[in-house]
Amino acid sequence: MSLNHGEEARLFEDAPNCNNQDLFDNSSVVTKNTPEAQVSPVVDEASPSSTSSFEMPDMESVPAPYQEVQSHWFFCHRANDNTSWLPFSREDSDKLENALNTIVDKEEHVVVAVDGQRYDVHVKERKRYAVYWDQAPTEVRRCTWFYKGDKDTKFMPYSEDFSKTLEDAYMIAVTLDQWKRKLDFPTGETIILHNPKLIMQYQPIGLQDEWVSSPSEHTRPQTVKRGIENISVEIPDGEPEKVDHLVFMVHGIGPACDLRFRSIIQCVNDFRSASLSLLASHYKRAQQDGQVGRVEFLPVNWHSALHGDATGVDQDIQRITLPSISRLRHFTNDTLLDLFFYNSPTYCQTIVDTVASEINRLHALFKQRHPKFTGAVSVVGHSLGSLILFDLLTNQKTESEARERVHSSEPCHLNGAMLEQALTRLGLQQYLDTLQAENLDLESLALCQDSDLKELEIPLGPRKKILNYVKRKRLLEDCKRQLTHASEAQAPPQQAIDPDGNQSSASEPQQPQFHREQSVTSSVDYEYFDVGIGQVSIDYPQLAFHPQAFFAFGSPIGMFLTVRGLKRIDPNYSFPTCKSFYNIYHPYDPVAYRIEPMIVSEVDLEPMLIPHHKGRKRMHLELKDSLTRMGLDLKNNVLGSLRTAWQSFARLPAAALPPVEDEETPVEGNLETQADTASAKKKEKRATFWSKILEWPMTLYKYHVPGANEEADSSALPEEPEHSEIKVGTLNGGRRIDYVLQEKPIESFNEYLFAIQSHLCYWESEDTALLLLKEIYDKLDVAIEQPL
Repeated sequence: MSLNHGEEARLFEDAPNCNNQDLFDNSSVVTKNTPEAQVSPVVDEASPSSTSSFEMPDMESVPAPYQEVQSHWFFCHRANDNTSWLPFSREDSDKLENALNTIVDKEEHVVVAVDGQRYDVHVKERKRYAVYWDQAPTEVRRCTWFYKGDKDTKFMPYSEDFSKTLEDAYMIAVTLDQWKRKLDFPTGETIILHNPKLIMQYQPIGLQDEWVSSPSEHTRPQTVKRGIENISVEIPDGEPEKVDHLVFMVHGIGPACDLRFRSIIQCVNDFRSASLSLLASHYKRAQQDGQVGRVEFLPVNWHSALHGDATGVDQDIQRITLPSISRLRHFTNDTLLDLFFYNSPTYCQTIVDTVASEINRLHALFKQRHPKFTGAVSVVGHSLGSLILFDLLTNQKTESEARERVHSSEPCHLNGAMLEQALTRLGLQQYLDTLQAENLDLESLALCQDSDLKELEIPLGPRKKILNYVKRKRLLEDCKRQLTHASEAQAPPQQAIDPDGNQSSASEPQQPQFHREQSVTSSVDYEYFDVGIGQVSIDYPQLAFHPQAFFAFGSPIGMFLTVRGLKRIDPNYSFPTCKSFYNIYHPYDPVAYRIEPMIVSEVDLEPMLIPHHKGRKRMHLELKDSLTRMGLDLKNNVLGSLRTAWQSFARLPAAALPPVEDEETPVEGNLETQADTASAKKKEKRATFWSKILEWPMTLYKYHVPGANEEADSSALPEEPEHSEIKVGTLNGGRRIDYVLQEKPIESFNEYLFAIQSHLCYWESEDTALLLLKEIYDKLDVAIEQPL
């Protein structure tokens, strides 16, 4: 067997550096101490050429002493039917190694938190479990030996038992200075230790093609490396333990969040990695001084709960779906229908309950794992997720309102219906004994949460049905009570006229915040509309915290508010519990809409341009602005020069005429005046003619170019104040709301081609991540640093 010079150069590397580690026994593997006498015939036929080709001359007469190999921990990552092994950070690997060394009893159960405490590693089981979301456990290995084939791009780790056998053979070879050792394994592989710097693995003969003529042709070797320092692998940097801020990210329609059909978990992982890189580059000095730790981003998944077995909506939709174009219909049912589900009172309640309960669950779990956390919390919504958060934050109650609601609320008469009747109606009679054993009736069920029923070992589907039934029952009682109070009123409520001419009820204090257009259709008997923003009447749950900021990515909030019949948002309106709101969008995003024109309609405001994370604008935008300014200046200069030249050419030479003397007779004066008047009229006609000739380019420009009159007149107007200084209501504390990303140079060639990608670009956008970090740390009085 022979290898080219490039492969030989890769194989002849420096000897590895080693440290002490524990070894595991493996009785199933046989070690050959006399390679020439005990190697199988197939390997022996291939060994002479390979050993002679790679034999290294002894450079030292005394062999180097044996040192144990340095281990590193890896975890298995599976994506798109591909399996790869990724290393832990050095900090996490050291924690796992120390935990392994402290295990005295083999039955001892040791759990180590890794990856920013988002995963737990069970050292004894060698399994890695997700903490905040549902994910199948992955395998974990303590790796010391690695291999790579000719067609492989990365080194793969051997199993721990296999690595233990290789390490034992390597120790014997180094100690006795006996090389060219051959190891035969039960699976058929053969490993030859040529020298400390060259170790090869040969595949079994049974896996090769039968038509190969000689053994040397079918024994394709694999390179074997000892220790992680001898392989090309990028070890990630560890995350700071200190968490400054917590952000929950809610996805939009469908289970996939980008063009690679990745889940919300994977997209949030990318956004978190981008934020860590930006913190290291734009807050480097603050990190070194200990002022900045990191921002934790956690995904909130509501799609699986909506399309799960608890609702049964997928089965209902599948029964009425046509069999043609099945893939397109499946995509429509799984993705686009989420928009219609959210506008349905039944499924809107499920979506809102899932988002709120999941956020509260993650918040409680995070506080449990980070007891020293004292930072603020923000929320991020993408696409439909931003609309869900907008409606949820709109219906939050302040602490004083919540106390008033508790004191003023009347007891709900839920005991009128028997628990047995309710369970029979839901088809859940089998859980009657379980609930009665805990002395639960309908009134007490109204105080229960999902976790309470879960402790009673009631499955997820029945739990959701019971809680939804109780909420409906309670909501019906509230509606009846409100109708009773309304019927008792002797006079109709007074109507107030808002600035747009719309009528609003004076009895509803929040109604003036949102202005609805006058309806011209017949009245539709919906039950209720909440807060005047067109939402169907559902019971909005309360969050366990007050968000510091709400960031909307590619949001259709403006469009939905308009479709609900809202004309404008009152400038004095703000979320009850959240004082900051940012609407971030890509200029080519087909789903995104603006918010500021609904608040400030009298001023045409351009959105705030988000700076590039490397500073200023992108080059093609700078060039575009420069050419625009150059063309405008050139146009103004040319027109100004023509205007000045014509004024000089057409000016009447009245000053050059000789003055009229007083001694002249009236007749002579009248004759001269008449002559001058006739001459002036001729010159005026010529001036009018040449004015029309010289002004026709400007006339054509104003006719064909829209807005040219405004541009020409704007040069004479005084400079207007910067848009950023204009107060845009209180929704974001008087600051700007709409922020637009800078398109990439390739996107500017065809905006339609990149429209869908523009709606899904936020998860990997460093500019978006930097804007979030800037707004978060500005509140902590930590200034951003411009990287060199």
